[in-house]
Amino acid sequence: MRDLKRLTALAVSAVLCISLLAGCTKDGEGLTLSVCVGDEPVSLDPIFAEEIGDQTILAHLYENLMRVTVDVSGDTTVTNGMAKSVSRTENYDGTVTYTFKLRSAKWSDGRAVQAGDFVYAWQRLVDPASHSPYAELLSVVAGYQEARTSGDLELLQVTAKNDTTLVVVLAGNYDWFLTEVCTSPATMPLRQDVVQKLKDAAAVKNQETEDRGGEGTARWWSDPTALVTNGPYQAVSQAEGESLLLTASERYYSSAAGPKNLTFYFAGAAEEAQDLYAEKLVDAVWPLTEERLTELAADEEWTPVPELNTYSVVFNCGKEPFSDVLIRQALCMVIDRNALAQTAGVAALPAGGLVPPGVPENEEEDFRTAGGAKLENDPELYEETCQQAKALLEEAGYDRGADLGELEYLYLEEGGNAAVAEALCQMWQETLRVHVTPRGMTEQELWSALHKGEYTLAGMDIEAVGNDAECFLMEWTSDSPDNVSGYENSAYDTLMSIIASAANGMARMGCLHDAEELILADYVMAPLYTKGTAWDLRDTLTGVCRDARGWFSFAGVTLKAV
Repeated sequence: MRDLKRLTALAVSAVLCISLLAGCTKDGEGLTLSVCVGDEPVSLDPIFAEEIGDQTILAHLYENLMRVTVDVSGDTTVTNGMAKSVSRTENYDGTVTYTFKLRSAKWSDGRAVQAGDFVYAWQRLVDPASHSPYAELLSVVAGYQEARTSGDLELLQVTAKNDTTLVVVLAGNYDWFLTEVCTSPATMPLRQDVVQKLKDAAAVKNQETEDRGGEGTARWWSDPTALVTNGPYQAVSQAEGESLLLTASERYYSSAAGPKNLTFYFAGAAEEAQDLYAEKLVDAVWPLTEERLTELAADEEWTPVPELNTYSVVFNCGKEPFSDVLIRQALCMVIDRNALAQTAGVAALPAGGLVPPGVPENEEEDFRTAGGAKLENDPELYEETCQQAKALLEEAGYDRGADLGELEYLYLEEGGNAAVAEALCQMWQETLRVHVTPRGMTEQELWSALHKGEYTLAGMDIEAVGNDAECFLMEWTSDSPDNVSGYENSAYDTLMSIIASAANGMARMGCLHDAEELILADYVMAPLYTKGTAWDLRDTLTGVCRDARGWFSFAGVTLKAV
């Protein structure tokens, strides 16, 4: 019923306002484009936006120090955004200082974008009281741990030298700082006065709602048209729960050749989004249904675009029986990744390591291709590895799993995770006689269990804050708050410390490959499969840019030359 009402509402909207019709058209007002990349926003607060659709909207409303664009060949590249220039200095103590000179740019209300706006946004991100899931993104900044521990945000070494100069001191030589940290929606600038004003207005509105017996749900960002932004677009109108209209900002420092008007339509499921595309209400759609992906896969030359995550089994290394590496190794060896990838869907591939395909090694090849597969996925060797796993379990003192007791495998209950969990537990049962019961959980329940160590086995997406191999590996050091496995290895910690300070790019990459091999050899986790994605775009259009972390930019979309 919701889908029918939504489609009807959209159709009526199209009749009433011809300028919002999908189909990228060009007239005296410029290009008009309509897209669908997810449901209505969960959060448009940059430090909390986790949904791809939310991050995509933010990428159009705000601009960071650097920005991701697409070049003429279709490849993404990082260029200067709010930073007119950037300089880098290596310090005697191993730290690295970045100095950003800001361009002369305006917020949508006409006030100048200042270095202090970045300081406020980054301190807000790090503030332990914020509980942002992206705080760790700034762990590379000197003073991060001290600021998190004490709550004194001034300890974070991000300062405004003056209104147009931002200075950031990093704790080491993090090559991906500019391309990943300085392009993330989580580190986009914010105006403190605007956020506070909108927070106060939301509080008044919520109090009025509660006085009437309702529940106040307004947030400072709830009305996008009230936001003061510095990006290429600003929000001008919304149909709550249905659509959001952006128009090119007159205050933006650059005039783009892309859409003058950009409408986001919202859909709660891939099937609903596909309907919008089929009805020609939108010209670009993501995500695609499994049926549509299967259609694309029928073309032998088609390959999905890699996503920046690896779905894995994580062992609680600090809890019996998985404190014993032999038991972890035995369970890893009987996993048939080819079968699990087929269960996960047409766009899934058996994992070749912890780091997925698509993460760059250098300008010419990716990390996975350069390092090769670190996991055995040859079907012809599967039976042999299963026999080795049985021997390992016996070596550990267990008779084919009979004495391991009742174990539980936790997983996020969404998509195809349940089918994967059932297949995985069946592999352990049939080959090793290890009985594991799968249990689906909500996102909050799973997060809580992992971070409290209240689990033995769990399935989770291992994701990275940036498109660099280091971002997949740094969270498993013994002092990382994201190390939910309880893994401790001083050799691994030392190796990651060397990587953080490495000045030579080739040496750094060699150490990253060594670190991946080490953690896989310790069987901290069992990578199962990597995921791919795709989207539909009208064949008359070009210029969509997708960041490796997931969000899209439609600011450069144009009509193809005839």
